[in-house]
Amino acid sequence: MSIVIETIGLHVQNMRTRFPFQYGIASLVALPHLFVRLRANIGGVKAEGLAADGLPPKWFTKDPETHFTEDLGDMLAVIRHAVEAALDRGESETVFEAWQKIHDAQEAWAKATPFPPLLWAFGVSLIERALIDAHCRCTGRTFAQSVGTNTLGIRLEAIHPELGESSPRDWLPQKPLRSIRVRHTVGLADPLTAGDIPEDERLDDGLPHSLEENIAAYALTHLKIKLSGDAERDLARLKCIRGLMGDGNSCAFTLDGNEQYTEVGPFRTLWESILSDTDMSDFMKGLIFVEQPLHRAVALNEEARHAMMDWASQPPMIIDESDGELDSSRRALAAGYVGTSHKNCKGVFKGIANACLIASKRVNDPAGQYVLSSEDLANVGPVALTQDLAVLATLGVEHSERNGHHYFAGLSMFPEALQRQVLEHHGTLYRRHSRGFPALEISNGQLNIESVVDAPFGYGFDLDVSQFLPLDEWTADSLDL
Repeated sequence: MSIVIETIGLHVQNMRTRFPFQYGIASLVALPHLFVRLRANIGGVKAEGLAADGLPPKWFTKDPETHFTEDLGDMLAVIRHAVEAALDRGESETVFEAWQKIHDAQEAWAKATPFPPLLWAFGVSLIERALIDAHCRCTGRTFAQSVGTNTLGIRLEAIHPELGESSPRDWLPQKPLRSIRVRHTVGLADPLTAGDIPEDERLDDGLPHSLEENIAAYALTHLKIKLSGDAERDLARLKCIRGLMGDGNSCAFTLDGNEQYTEVGPFRTLWESILSDTDMSDFMKGLIFVEQPLHRAVALNEEARHAMMDWASQPPMIIDESDGELDSSRRALAAGYVGTSHKNCKGVFKGIANACLIASKRVNDPAGQYVLSSEDLANVGPVALTQDLAVLATLGVEHSERNGHHYFAGLSMFPEALQRQVLEHHGTLYRRHSRGFPALEISNGQLNIESVVDAPFGYGFDLDVSQFLPLDEWTADSLDL
């Protein structure tokens, strides 16, 4: 099937958080949400697809010396170049082949820039998602069907050679999930109880604020708890969270190291101090894994690998920010990590290949522990969140960090007409809040994603991006930081 990308348009919607989201060295209060509209000729048929994502500070490049506006400039530079690369690639036979051409062109360009793989690949991922959407809509197949029948033309061996000529259907679940459990984010500055919220910071938007309120509102069973790197502070915070979740055996959780460490030794000291506290023994049985405790600059180097191999009682650890290149997960597994995370911003085809690699490891080493997790960057609908959930459902990832509904007031920032579309097409994923806006519906700690997996690729309705500001007319000053 001939595929030619003809036009790509970029539009922006500014968004402000309900309260600051602190992660690592960043504190998110506002960001632009970018919509990518792609039009292509697919087998002689005109097709249109969308992708979207927030542009978060200090995640793709955690440089404490740069201002957010500089980081935004870098993110937009890699996106614009990916657009140029996509429009210059000519004809491809499959979506996967088109993605490969764009990825290779972006990589060649980025070698002459300071942009790391995690950043420049972000630009590619937006084009990739929009093209997948266009293909699904054009062929009348859902994302899961497109992956299962491999009409996308995925060649796993191009990413992980050890998978040979196998196909995604050889490794992935036969049917997509219809629900996903929410792993609620506990940010570094998030209040644990209502008493932790200063009077002048209390919210009046009808949504839960403190962790205690979120547990009650959503019947949460899974958490993602961010660590500060301060052993005393982290242990005290964990004890409070344990108390809020009730019975120590009722909470499953992950710990996010936020790249706080440059060596394994100091993190090992923190870990052993937590385990030595007998009050924490029952709670710690709920640990699923620790995410990226080491800074990306050292996480996969030889020193770290040897230190991890020498630590017989280490917790299961995965990479996240270190997963910038196509072979990063493979190198992480060889270095003693148990897996990696999936985010659509790191690449859909890359995530599919990683899921297949980890599935193959489980088959060949049934006694081992291998993890493909899902982590979040304050993802919100109607496009970014639903497309991410569609991929997770297809990969069989049963719980996912979700925090966009916590740090943003539902979809209240979008035009009323779009809010009505979301409620019409995703009436089980969203509910109409008493204040009128669509709010994510979390029931018994879970999301009903039936409408997501039954759509072509996540959102499933005609979304007019002209209601947003063209990127060329947007300025960072409009964020009013």
